[in-house]
Amino acid sequence: MTPEENFAKLALALPPAPKPLGVYKPLLIDGNHCLVSGHGTVKEDGSLIIGRIGETMTMDEGKLAAQQVGLAILSTLKTHLGSLNKVKRVIKVLGMVNCTPGFESHPFVINGCSELFAAIWGDDNGIGVRSAVGMSSLPNNIPVEIEAMFELNEEK
Repeated sequence: MTPEENFAKLALALPPAPKPLGVYKPLLIDGNHCLVSGHGTVKEDGSLIIGRIGETMTMDEGKLAAQQVGLAILSTLKTHLGSLNKVKRVIKVLGMVNCTPGFESHPFVINGCSELFAAIWGDDNGIGVRSAVGMSSLPNNIPVEIEAMFELNEEK
């Protein structure tokens, strides 16, 4: 199955592709690599999931927030590339978790995004290298921010 078919099978809705809130590009293509700037928790209605893991949100709520960030990244990919089928594989994911100082389960939270990507591109191509780190705050008090790097299929 193609990445587009795999995504359709999940029956998840994409939020609108977020617009930059600063001086940066949401996506940059360099050769056959696609780098995606940090994305937040944009919901289908354009609003944000707000909160801090360990304070106002649970770990499981944080994982769902990370999945929502993954959906925002997919929306940016589709908007700029036209199709998820143009992505060959995930290279790197950097997940940042807005959490309390004692929180230690950052990888669990970021799995929300990583599991989504694995469901779309499969275990071989959907799982790349990754970092999951804690932050004392994130913009607009979002619980998760994620940036990613993808390899694109060669044009034929």
